Amino acid sequence: PPPRHPVGRTRRGGGTRSVVLAAADPANAYGAALPWPEPPTGAGHKPGRKAGSLVVLVDGELTLYMERGGKTLLAWPSDPDGTVTEDPRLLAAAEALSASARAGSLGTVTVERVNGASALTSPYGTLLEGAGFIATPRGLRLRA
Repeated sequence: PPPRHPVGRTRRGGGTRSVVLAAADPANAYGAALPWPEPPTGAGHKPGRKAGSLVVLVDGELTLYMERGGKTLLAWPSDPDGTVTEDPRLLAAAEALSASARAGSLGTVTVERVNGASALTSPYGTLLEGAGFIATPRGLRLRA
């Protein structure tokens, strides 16, 4: 069985394995053994091994990075030119993040910006809503 992580929820489905980890968790190789990928265009900030931040790895690849408090999210699609809402890796990552929140690992999370754009108008917003996030005036919220 996979090791238990403080935040960690592991989901298997459709042949993928998604893991939600604290960004500073030793099980997260990014920022330690592996360099962080370049931030998505327009993101405005870079990922880091910061307290309170989370990563979602899908089949070992960094797919989502959530800043402490959940207000901003960075997303790396499988195909930068493809359709975000049909990206299997992003779908798996959004589901894993949603499952962690519902399990009580994250508390209430409200995502306001994804890759520098408003979560409410971003194609990533549609993806997150499909995973169970609810649109509010401030952003997309998921309660424990």
